[in-house]
Amino acid sequence: MHEWALAESVIKTAVEHAGAQKLRKLTEAGVVFGELQAIDGEIFDFALEQLRAQFPAAARCRFKIIKEPAAFRCKACSHEFPLKGLRKTKDESEFIHFVPEMAHTFLKCPACGSPDFEIAAGRGVHISYIKGEK
Repeated sequence: MHEWALAESVIKTAVEHAGAQKLRKLTEAGVVFGELQAIDGEIFDFALEQLRAQFPAAARCRFKIIKEPAAFRCKACSHEFPLKGLRKTKDESEFIHFVPEMAHTFLKCPACGSPDFEIAAGRGVHISYIKGEK
């Protein structure tokens, strides 16, 4: 159900930024989903379709979903590495997607073997761009 609240927030934010840029109508907005964000894309898309009618400036806006891959940065050696391609079981992958901090339990830096790393990309949701008509 958080997809509905998230969709409403995305629409409100896009409309707010459109107003700040003196855009009368939104035509397109890029919405970035981090790989580690647990969002059901189908439910989110459906929520956008249903909710955007409540916002006249976004009524015909096309929301383009952009997926940002997860990446980590080792605190010991500064090596940056993606989540994709690391050996992990299905359960481990699921734990990491639901609680990204669990990555420290299952993953190590492929360059130096340290379990001390930070999430460098692939977390959260943000609007990357908006397009519209003045």
